[in-house]
Amino acid sequence: MKKLFDPAVLDEVSPEFRALLAAGLAQQSCDPLVLEPMPAKERSAAPIKSTPAKRAPQLEAFPGEAIGFMARLLVQATMPHAKTDEHFYERKNGNVCISMATTDRNVGLPYGHYPRLLMCWVTREAVRNRSPVLELGDSLSAFMRQLGLVSPESKWPTGGQRGTIARLRDHMQRLFCSAVSWTHEGKGSWQRIGVHPVKTAQLWWDPKQQDQVTLWKSTITLDQDFYDEIVRHPVPLDLRVLKALATMQATLAIDIYAWLTYRMSYMEKPTMVPWAALALQFGGNYGRTRDFKKKFVRWLKVVKQLYPSANVAPTDAGVMLVPSPTHVPMLS
Repeated sequence: MKKLFDPAVLDEVSPEFRALLAAGLAQQSCDPLVLEPMPAKERSAAPIKSTPAKRAPQLEAFPGEAIGFMARLLVQATMPHAKTDEHFYERKNGNVCISMATTDRNVGLPYGHYPRLLMCWVTREAVRNRSPVLELGDSLSAFMRQLGLVSPESKWPTGGQRGTIARLRDHMQRLFCSAVSWTHEGKGSWQRIGVHPVKTAQLWWDPKQQDQVTLWKSTITLDQDFYDEIVRHPVPLDLRVLKALATMQATLAIDIYAWLTYRMSYMEKPTMVPWAALALQFGGNYGRTRDFKKKFVRWLKVVKQLYPSANVAPTDAGVMLVPSPTHVPMLS
């Protein structure tokens, strides 16, 4: 088998990441997951360029348990990478501006890999179940295992102020208390959509009894507009890649991976994306563009080893993208 990982890329690699690379992301057979293409009248009205219908009718055979989804609009402009004291956050991608604000100043904005995994789980459940009401699992442990936040070596999530339970609850509150808006400005047009992704949340876990099944199922109810958006335009991803990168707390790598497979779903010709535009889209606390470039290139090397079919290369001017297969195969 061809060796996928170059040890020179990173000094320390998690066991989960090594196992994933060693397995080569081997595909297994399963029933194809059919995606409904966006209706033509909605495609023409959408402020953000959608995937052409010819490329998104359904997913090819792929391990069902390995398929995840991310909200398209949070792939185009990302959430904060690091904790911030600010209560408002803005990212730009071309003519699209996405902003996020907290509705509870005592909670703060979501950041890091936790809310990305949470949003991936939310989008996946909405797409699979075709319902805005999502059950979070009968116990905190079951839910955290489903998100890959409990390592195979650990039987239980860890408690305490700095344990995985406390971090998950904190990031759930941050994500569920966020309001998101998307603005698109074109020639002679201006469009805006504003939503609270989660309309209601009811959590019944007892952190002192992590595996105790509750009498009532913990649920969240998505805002109808947000639910419609993520069901119509989900970005399919490999959950094994997301979980492996999350064990490394590689937030930027998660964003790069999701962005690449989304861009490849509709690209028809080679495209150069300037470094300045990438810095606006992916953000982060970088004082200089060259600092952002250095970190982006470092993590792009890792992503390319997990997504080897992506024809992408960093240059002095920016990142060159050449049409390639999406990471989760799609039927034409």
